[in-house]
Amino acid sequence: MASNGVGKQQQIAVFGEMGSGKTVLLSSFYGMAQEAAFKEVSQFEILADDTGQGTRLHQNFLKMKKANERPPTTRFASTSYTFSIKRRRTSNPTSKPAEDLRLIWHDYPGEWFSEDPGTDDENQRRISTFRALVGSDVALLLIDGEKLAANAGEEDRYLKALFTMFRNGLVKLRDDLLDAGKPLTRFPRIWILGLSKADVLPDLDVAGLKEIVVEKAGAEMNELRDALASLVEMPEALSVGEDFVLLSSAKFEPGRIDVTERTGVNLILPMAAVLPFDRFVKWANRARRGSKLANDLARAALPVAVVLTPGIRAFSRLGRFAGPVGAVASFAATALAKTLDEADGGVFQHLEDKATKNHEFLAAVLAGFGVDLQRAEEAGVLLRSRA
Repeated sequence: MASNGVGKQQQIAVFGEMGSGKTVLLSSFYGMAQEAAFKEVSQFEILADDTGQGTRLHQNFLKMKKANERPPTTRFASTSYTFSIKRRRTSNPTSKPAEDLRLIWHDYPGEWFSEDPGTDDENQRRISTFRALVGSDVALLLIDGEKLAANAGEEDRYLKALFTMFRNGLVKLRDDLLDAGKPLTRFPRIWILGLSKADVLPDLDVAGLKEIVVEKAGAEMNELRDALASLVEMPEALSVGEDFVLLSSAKFEPGRIDVTERTGVNLILPMAAVLPFDRFVKWANRARRGSKLANDLARAALPVAVVLTPGIRAFSRLGRFAGPVGAVASFAATALAKTLDEADGGVFQHLEDKATKNHEFLAAVLAGFGVDLQRAEEAGVLLRSRA
């Protein structure tokens, strides 16, 4: 997780073949946030930092909603989108100054996994794009629901080819990404498998998705995990194919697109913001106390811990996150993780209620994200690793 001064900045890298639904997912994520129905119930708004990008995404959404037109597909278009999550304007005089939460969404072209670059310039853009997204803590690998359905009974044909394509693409980039062969310190450590176009398989819940992947392509997924582990420092703090989510940007029928029928799109922000915090403090707890791995993981969790935990917030106000005191503050975050485990997510609801009562915008939003993840698990939309 990256911290941008006092404000918080999350990054997510989205990977998928061409046609797997990346553009539709992004357009649905942003477009629905501009709808009156979202604004009536949400305590925050989502705004694109680049006005032109925001207009294009909103236009894509409105064409789906009103003209039943899918967004145009893109080829070799590597784009990063930055969104600010801001508190809605309020006349409440007791409201405290609100920090913004920012989401950077990296869209990695699927063609760069399936096709070799045609020019040196294109190859350099591919390398630069991947280097730009290594600041993400979370990566989302999309499994195309349409292709999975088309291979019913022979899902292994599609899934094995998909994971092998991702693996080979990463292996080809390895020498260009590593500096003198040294593993990367900053790298996505949580690789979630997402079923895009989940509406095509309405009877498949997230547990069923995991069973299909493990049964049909478990060996290939392990090979992908090994390839990722070879790129990163401290590979023991790496989760690949242990988290699963169902994603449907809209319900597509012949001649009709229903943008109100969505699944999992509202989990993008919670997965980017809260999932790393939850996972990192658990890993730090299990690592040897005082080790580099434990310290690095605990410190990476601090931006969220500072917001959610008053004791750690006090350290932050004193600016005392350097040296031994910083290590103590880092490990204090693990106490909250232990409490969250024991309460099965109920603490997030308590934290959200308390922050809302105290008019602490950012704390309420992040705690609310924790509640969203818990509810998604209960609904069979999200499956989080228990490791």
